[in-house]
Amino acid sequence: MLVLGIESSCDETAAAVVANGERICASVVASQILTHEKYGGVVPELASREHLRAIEPVVDEACQQAEVKLRDVDAIAVTEGPGLIGSLLVGLVYGKTLALSLDKPLVGVNHLEGHIHAVVLQNKTDRAAGKVVAEASLPAVTLVVSGGHTSLFHVASSAMNAEQKPFHYRQLGRTRDDAAGEAFDKVAKLLALGYPGGPFIDKLSRYGNPHAVDFGRINMRGNPLDFSFSGLKTAVLYQVRGTELAREAEARRTWRRTLDKPALDELRGQCSQSTLDLIASFQRAAVQDLVERTLAAAEGLHVDNVFVTGGVACNSLLREQFVDRCGREGRQIFFPSPALSTDNAAMIAAAGYYKLLAGQRAGVSLTAHASFPLDVEQN
Repeated sequence: MLVLGIESSCDETAAAVVANGERICASVVASQILTHEKYGGVVPELASREHLRAIEPVVDEACQQAEVKLRDVDAIAVTEGPGLIGSLLVGLVYGKTLALSLDKPLVGVNHLEGHIHAVVLQNKTDRAAGKVVAEASLPAVTLVVSGGHTSLFHVASSAMNAEQKPFHYRQLGRTRDDAAGEAFDKVAKLLALGYPGGPFIDKLSRYGNPHAVDFGRINMRGNPLDFSFSGLKTAVLYQVRGTELAREAEARRTWRRTLDKPALDELRGQCSQSTLDLIASFQRAAVQDLVERTLAAAEGLHVDNVFVTGGVACNSLLREQFVDRCGREGRQIFFPSPALSTDNAAMIAAAGYYKLLAGQRAGVSLTAHASFPLDVEQN
C-alpha cells in the first residue's frame, strides 16, 4: 500500500510516499527558516503564505522521487492538528482535494501520533537495512518534545480492526506552559544566538560549564509527570537582565545583522565564557528535567521501552543522557533519525497506514484543529 503523506502543521511544508508503513519511497521537506529567522520565531500568517507557495511543488517532487504518479498512490494521509490553523488548512484542503479528484481513501492524522510513528518507522527502516538494532516493540513510554509540544504518553497496541485503534495512547504528562523547544528558542533569542535556537544552544553548550549556574528543579504540584519550562526561561532572563551579559547580547545582535550566516566558530568568538556557561547550564537543566520525568514514568509503569521523538530529540545531550540512563537501568531507548525527528510527512504517511488498516476513513467534513488531544484517557 502506497500512502501519500502531507504535513503542514507549522513552518515545514512536507510530502512523502511510504510503502506499507515501513519503507520510505520519498520524503520532501520545504523549510521556512529563512522566512522567519529575522523575527526570531514563526509568524503564522507568513507560514500560511509559504505553505500555499510550496505545497504543490513539494507533492510533485515527492512523487517524482518515488517514481509514481498521483493516481498510483493507494491513499492519502494528512495532518489535521494540532498546529497553526492557517498552516494546517493549506495541507488539509490540498489533501482532501486530491482524495476527491483521484477517488482515493483519505485519513486524518494527529501530528503527535505522527511523531510517535516516526520512531517505529525508523526502527523498521533500520532493521530492513540489516542494522543490528532491537525491535521498537510496545508498550512504550514516549516523550514527544519539540518547539510546540512536550508530552509524555503510554503507547500500547491493540487488535487492528474497524472497531479498535491500531495504537492506543494514554497521556501521562504534558507541559503546563512553554514547550521545551520553545524555551530553547526564546533563550537563544534573548542571547541573540540565532533561529532556530535549539541547534545553536546544543553546539555552543559544548564550550561552557554546565554546572556554572544551578537552576534547580521544579517540583510539580498535582501530576509529577507534567513539565514546566517558563520558570527556567525566566531564570535565564534574570541572569542576563541588567548585566554585562545583556550588553554583550545586544552587541551580538548588531553583529549578526552584518552577516548572512555566521559559522559556529565565529559565533562562539562573540560569546564570553560567562555566556557559554549560562547556555550550558540552561541546556543541562532542561535536559535533566526531560530525562528524569520520562524515566520516572517508565519505572512507575514497569515499561522497558522508551521512545523519544520530536525536534528536540536531535539534541546531543538529550540523546547522551537517555542512552546512559537507559543503559544503566536496563531499558531500551529508541530515537528517530534527525530527518524523522523534525516535522516531516513520512511519519504522517506511516501513521496513516495503520489507521487505514484499521478501517478508518475521513470524509469531506475533515477539518483542522489548532488544539487536538491525542490521548484516549487522561492520567
